[in-house]
Amino acid sequence: MSGLNRTAAIVHQLTRRACQWLLALIFVGQLVVVILRYVFGVGFIELQDAVAYSFAALVVLSLPVTQAMDAHVRVDIFRAAQTPRTRIWFDRVGIVAFLIPVFGLTIWWVWPDIAYSWSIGETSVETGGLPGLFLVKSMLPLACGLMILQGLAGFAAGPEALGRAMSRPPQSDLSGERRND
Repeated sequence: MSGLNRTAAIVHQLTRRACQWLLALIFVGQLVVVILRYVFGVGFIELQDAVAYSFAALVVLSLPVTQAMDAHVRVDIFRAAQTPRTRIWFDRVGIVAFLIPVFGLTIWWVWPDIAYSWSIGETSVETGGLPGLFLVKSMLPLACGLMILQGLAGFAAGPEALGRAMSRPPQSDLSGERRND
């Protein structure tokens, strides 16, 4: 395993763990918000902001986790008829032609807004809300960078990925039929 792939694997584990904690925080936080509001008639804007911030971070950080697990949605009607070798080549072309340029451009496009948000110490739009909205906004370029890292690691995997793809057992789709991807 190359250094890039090891780094990507470590980052994947850390990001996945962060997503798990964010999901738990969202669940517990929203439950507490609902109980406080509808049982005790008390609003807790800071906790509502914490739930919203956590959800925003979870959404964007889930992208590189899904990419690393090769669990993302594919909209390729030709994939079912492709050999594992052809699939890997299509994935590599997708990484070079789409993933890296799109996420690279996204970083370039949002960077001025993120820098401005940091410069003013942007806070919640809610009165009495949490500070640190600039940290939440920073999750977008972070997730884009992680997507590029996972894409490069997938590209660098080369023959290792081909061996895994060819040895992968067939999976069943929702109809219960066996398929081979």
